Amino acid sequence: MATVPDERKAPAVDCLSIDTELIGDSTDAALKMELSTSTREDINARTAAIIEQLGLLLGQELGADEDPAVRDLCRQAYRLLKLSERPTKETPAFSAFFFMRDLASLTRRLLWVYAEEDGHAP
Repeated sequence: MATVPDERKAPAVDCLSIDTELIGDSTDAALKMELSTSTREDINARTAAIIEQLGLLLGQELGADEDPAVRDLCRQAYRLLKLSERPTKETPAFSAFFFMRDLASLTRRLLWVYAEEDGHAP
C-alpha cells in the first residue's frame, strides 16, 4: 500500500530562500570570464547555472505589476530563457560567450531588484 506524503512537511516554493550571495558570485564569475581563455565547456556550465538562478529569481515577487522597468527586465529574461534563443552545439563559441554575458548581466539586475524588493542583501 502506497502512502501519501504529509504535504505540511514540504516547504512551499515561495518560502524557499534565494542564495543571493551564490547568484552574485556566479554572475560575477561569468562577467569576469574572458573569451580568449574560456573553453566552450566552461561557458556552457556557467550558462546552465545562471539559467537556473535566473529561473529562481523569476519565481519571486519582484514588483513587475507595479514597475514598468522591472516588467521590462522580466520580459527580457523570459525571452533569453526561450529554448529558441539559447545557444546550441552548433552555435559558435563567441556567440555562446556573449549569450552567457547577457544572461549574467540581466540576472544581476534582477538580483538587485529582488534585494531591493525584499530587503535581501546581494
